Amino acid sequence: MAEARFEKLAHSDEPLYGPRKLVLCGFGREAQPKFKKVLDVAGLAGVPVVWAVADDAAGKVGVLFQHPADTGFGAGSALKRAVIVAGITENELHTLMNVCKKTGMQAALWAALTPTSETWTLKALLEELSAERRQMGAKRR
Repeated sequence: MAEARFEKLAHSDEPLYGPRKLVLCGFGREAQPKFKKVLDVAGLAGVPVVWAVADDAAGKVGVLFQHPADTGFGAGSALKRAVIVAGITENELHTLMNVCKKTGMQAALWAALTPTSETWTLKALLEELSAERRQMGAKRR
């Protein structure tokens, strides 16, 4: 697996790498329609969403972004809660993160698709994001 590194999010209207789509992990059946409302409030209602399930953990992240919109909708997910974005702008991502925070959404791991991360398994990406969160939390203490 290639070395990963955290990059601070900037403010830009340039689209992030990849197709305009979100892959969501760890959202149960009840949370999925709520997140669609969050997307609407954030002005991203038209962005396709793939709902990752446990069986997706061993698959490559880039392959998940090739799934049709709403794949996995209505299925529960025991994966770690994460929002993986591609093709939206940094400004749209800031808006989405702010709306999620204001609505009190359960904490999630956040990532933007990269040429490196699309080659990883979903499980590896979620583990890397969890490790980054632990490191950031330790630095804050």
